[in-house]
Amino acid sequence: MEQPPPALSQVVLKMHSRCDLACDHCYVYEHADSSWRGRPRAVSQEILAATAARIAEHARAHRLPRVRVVLHGGEPLLAGPALLRRAGEELYRALRGVCALDLRIHTNGVLLDEEFCELFRELGIRVGVSLDGDRASNDRHRRYADGRSSHARVLAAVALLTRPRYRELFAGLLCTIDIDNDPVAVHDALAALRPPRVDFLLPHATWDTPPPRPPGSPTPYADWLDTVYRRWEAGGRAFPVRLFESVHRTLRGASSVTESLGLAPADLVVVETDGTFEQADSLKTAYDGAPATGLNVFDHGLDDVLGHPGVLARQKGIEALCARCTACPVVQHCGGGLYAHRYRTGSGFDNPSVYCPDLMALIMNIRGHESLRAPAAAPGAGPDALDGGSGQPLEPADFEELAAGFGGAAAVDRLALAQLDLNRELLAAVGGRVDPGDPRAGAAWELLLDLDAAAPHALETALTHPYFRPWALGVLGGRGPDTLAGGLAELAAAAALRARRADTVVVPLRRGTLRLPGIGRALLPGGAEEAEMTAESYGFTVRCGGQRLRMGWSEGLDGRTPHWEPVRLFEADGWTVALEDTDPLRDRYQWPVEDRLPATGARAWATGLAAAWSLIRRQLPRYAPGMAAGLRAITPLTPRPGSDTSATCRDAFGAVGAARPADPAPLALLLVHEFQHVKLGAVLDCCDLYDPEDTGRYYAPWREDPRPLGGLFQGTYAHLAVTDFWRVRRTLADGPAERGRAEAEFARRRQQTTDAVDTLARCGSLSALGKRFVAGMGESAAAWRDERVAPEALTGARSSVRSHRDAWRARNAPRA
Repeated sequence: MEQPPPALSQVVLKMHSRCDLACDHCYVYEHADSSWRGRPRAVSQEILAATAARIAEHARAHRLPRVRVVLHGGEPLLAGPALLRRAGEELYRALRGVCALDLRIHTNGVLLDEEFCELFRELGIRVGVSLDGDRASNDRHRRYADGRSSHARVLAAVALLTRPRYRELFAGLLCTIDIDNDPVAVHDALAALRPPRVDFLLPHATWDTPPPRPPGSPTPYADWLDTVYRRWEAGGRAFPVRLFESVHRTLRGASSVTESLGLAPADLVVVETDGTFEQADSLKTAYDGAPATGLNVFDHGLDDVLGHPGVLARQKGIEALCARCTACPVVQHCGGGLYAHRYRTGSGFDNPSVYCPDLMALIMNIRGHESLRAPAAAPGAGPDALDGGSGQPLEPADFEELAAGFGGAAAVDRLALAQLDLNRELLAAVGGRVDPGDPRAGAAWELLLDLDAAAPHALETALTHPYFRPWALGVLGGRGPDTLAGGLAELAAAAALRARRADTVVVPLRRGTLRLPGIGRALLPGGAEEAEMTAESYGFTVRCGGQRLRMGWSEGLDGRTPHWEPVRLFEADGWTVALEDTDPLRDRYQWPVEDRLPATGARAWATGLAAAWSLIRRQLPRYAPGMAAGLRAITPLTPRPGSDTSATCRDAFGAVGAARPADPAPLALLLVHEFQHVKLGAVLDCCDLYDPEDTGRYYAPWREDPRPLGGLFQGTYAHLAVTDFWRVRRTLADGPAERGRAEAEFARRRQQTTDAVDTLARCGSLSALGKRFVAGMGESAAAWRDERVAPEALTGARSSVRSHRDAWRARNAPRA
């Protein structure tokens, strides 16, 4: 069954078709397309209303949880505050009750002032600013028509956005690369502005008009970016870089966060000032009229745009790439580069990117940096070094951040790298158990060794699947040769498929199920005990019981054949997580797992996750980056009547189990709570925080039974996030009853967490690192002690905790 094209969830709305700068690298005015000359300068109110209605129509039909609209130009601020207000109001009015609106504006910044910022603050419009670095770098291209510099005005705009009143509006900086600029000076100038994010963009070019390439290096753009990367790394990754983040994500099997890399389908449409729909603006660099669709907001809907041949061509992922790209070892990461950069007269877009050598070098450089970035601890560092022997030690700043209860993307990335090293060691140990007389296990092990040499990233992605480690530990614990051979074959098949290698792998079936960890499962007819799987360019073929079944590798809500059930991926702002309801090994929790969700159930999860993730990003922003980096799989659990249900498996890094609550707030709480357990488990794999020989049992203020020291540690760390959740909710709850409940929960959880931290600090079994970690938790708890709560909530919390302790002592007192 062919999947329908994905929905269009990003709209670029052109507010003004002219600009107050004359940037000579601009794709609108300085490249092949000249359609701007015949368009109205400003969009009309009628077009704004029609556009908003079309977006709402599309969002409702496709049940989109969120739509991003970017107000753009030319220079959108030339439209003026009144028209920008009208755009925001029309969009909010049309989408009210339909879906969430992520509204942004992209500007050169020279007109930005307090009036605009107050408007954007009122309407929740986030602002991205174009800036190419220091003054010399910026002035190379971004000048007024009379040659004057724009740099000082742009810096003033950024300074305005970094004021406390407007800081939340600042979306980031966009920097177009010029290899004649000093990369270190560019990086340092941008870093000094403390941006929330930076986008480095390759200058638009095609095979007809290639980018400048000075003699001396075949990959000057990769070299320039590599210098920036090293400087960024040396500075502690002080801000996210979308290009680098996208490579990091694709290297570990997730989706890119930029259209210039990766294989994700295009989900963007442009509305010009005359109301016409166009494809991405970057196509203006290809040829005159390249982005045109012939459609408009008055006569056509966004579903009509989805059916346009040019848009359809950008939905096919790897199938749309030329033969040279599909055979490339980095195609899963590069994705052929930006679509517009592939254009050549005569062959259209059926070419590699004009930046092909640079993209390959960039990806390989970053992969090399990631593999070497954290050397092993020095000899003699002792048991309290920030290293568990994995070769990926935590840096001190990461440790302190995690101890406080948080942990950003960089810290969690390092935990993930340490987990990958542990999984590699486990795989080597499992390989040592292979019986030379077992042809199935031997063949799978040889293929894994070959993949490790030829396509290591494909193997590493397979190894990061959360349920690899529980399986490996089971094998090493003596589950038997059949489990060993089958698991190795499943792992080899999944890695071969990710590498797009045409290896044939014989895979034992699990009650008629072909398991491809992290990818999906095939339910095969006929009662066979094994199947042959062969990867192909666009999917794979399974031979089983005399049948040959060809399956597409789909990551949507439904598979392409009746037999194939892919892992579904949910994607939101900066977060990709799998709904893992296919893996036969996912039953690792104390509550039963759900069977494969129907499409309606998967959509309900997607809607719930979108709302919960939005809440986490807005209300608990210190938890969001780490969660986006490390929470990769959610296994749906069967709900318990009358109670929220969630759990973690100690050895399944990156996964949580949960039953979906009806409301987003409880789901957000479950995710934040359980991911605390995931983070702490990974920290404990790196660092010895307490004496494992401590067999004592300790009081936990939220449990009726005494807990071992490790259990108290886990519970306290999780309660940091739970307390923080209620701390924030009491200021945002709707109505006095909900506010009163949140106030009471915060007061009670604060008391419980403080008491638990004190118990840990006094236990006498902490290592030096453990004392530092508990001190970090204590500092977070202490910061809440001075926050005022209603007297009745405070009294109730103290009474509840005292009663619980008295009852616990009575139940657990020694018997005479």
